[in-house]
Amino acid sequence: MGSEAHIHVLMVSFPGQGHINPLLRLAKILAAKGFFVTFSTAETAGKLMRTANNISHQSVTPVGEGFLKFDFFEDGGRMDGDGDGSKKRTLTDFSAQIEHFGRQYVSRVIKEHAEAHHPLSCIINNPFVPWVCDVAADHGVPSAMLWVQSAAVFTAYYSYYHKLTTFPSDVDPYVDVQLPCVVLKYNEIPDFLHPFSPYPALGTVILEQFKNLSKPFCVLVDSFEELERDHINYLSKLVHIRPIGPLFKIPRATDTSDIRGDFMKSDDCIEWLNSRAAASVVYISFGSIVSLPQEQVTEIAHGLMDSQVSFLWVLKPPNKEFGIPPYVLPDGFLEETRGKGKVVQWSPQEEVLAHPSVVCFVTHCGWNSSMEGLTLGVPMLTFPAWGDQVTNAKFLVDVYGVGIKLGYGQAENKVVSREEVKKRLLEATIGPKAEELKQKALKWKRAAEGAVTANGSSAKNLDAFVEDVKKSSTVRVEEASSHEKK
Repeated sequence: MGSEAHIHVLMVSFPGQGHINPLLRLAKILAAKGFFVTFSTAETAGKLMRTANNISHQSVTPVGEGFLKFDFFEDGGRMDGDGDGSKKRTLTDFSAQIEHFGRQYVSRVIKEHAEAHHPLSCIINNPFVPWVCDVAADHGVPSAMLWVQSAAVFTAYYSYYHKLTTFPSDVDPYVDVQLPCVVLKYNEIPDFLHPFSPYPALGTVILEQFKNLSKPFCVLVDSFEELERDHINYLSKLVHIRPIGPLFKIPRATDTSDIRGDFMKSDDCIEWLNSRAAASVVYISFGSIVSLPQEQVTEIAHGLMDSQVSFLWVLKPPNKEFGIPPYVLPDGFLEETRGKGKVVQWSPQEEVLAHPSVVCFVTHCGWNSSMEGLTLGVPMLTFPAWGDQVTNAKFLVDVYGVGIKLGYGQAENKVVSREEVKKRLLEATIGPKAEELKQKALKWKRAAEGAVTANGSSAKNLDAFVEDVKKSSTVRVEEASSHEKK
């Protein structure tokens, strides 16, 4: 182990797939640079991760010049009461339980490291576990936060929290929001901030992080300057912000693709994609959480049949917590599309989007998916559900120019018809609009590749962060040894 042997970093993630993925990418990058990284999340997710991937609790894996260890903390069971007939827990209860057990866990890890004379150099969390910064501050350990959404969305939350502009309210729910660099309609803001939001608890949790922004010494963002320059320039006057994305594109000397945080095993789709013509397959995935109503699944299926496009459709079974029965595809759908389409439960998305046979991406517009599509040069059909997805959809279509609007946020309660699905699929795959989207997407792909190369904007920001952690580590080790001498 190199000279950074004493640099221990603890990462704590909310137990959601879309939160774990970017934080784990950062964990692998820091380990490859010589740090010892402990990656932690609640056992709810840990159980799924161990089943779906080749990882185990508390085992230490060499990564590049450093090491990565998974450590899962007990969290009192799942949201749906573990199937033992106990009552369902709400998201608010679940978050409170994660916090209750998580605070004890983080305190214990800090103490254990201090007693072993390997003090933690830094603790990094993501936005749905803002209490991690509190625990770090209470123990005098430097902390940083990885913001797993866009800088534009960060600006929206920041503006809301600090009351810098007018947002929709019960009195006036349809007001436009004037952000520093963009005007968003009432249905384009992150909808956890809207009075009609079906998930107000999530807005509350995220805003807790904004209450805590003085505690982390740095806010890392999975985005890049070339993509969000205006928002990043604006925010950098208010907080210490460092865009270090796209994290999944950062080159690593060692291949860590087998260290994954997926909750489900991926179906094998790559071989099937290899058999398809270049730029011929529409890839459809709505992420790990969004569950579409059956009626919408039926319309998408008919749109696929009617348009005759070749497709790879990730149709994840609905989450049991939402009480939605398993999906049913229309009679004859699988027979009629055999040889043309493939339906799977989960896919290795980065590899799929990077595949030359993929022509466009029908997406729920979560930030991870948006970033992957955008920076792999894939045009998108936007189909957001809630939260930041509705804002990302607006940017993909109107600002970045790589998307066509297909669906609406779930709050609007509209089903997109098969005719509309067919029309938009054809528009995004053949003809002048398809070509225009592709050229824009390739422009962002090149910009992203530039950002992560040795002297690129994201690479420099990442190096600066690593230097900060090394400096704080030196100080903490010196403090620890001077206490010993006393």
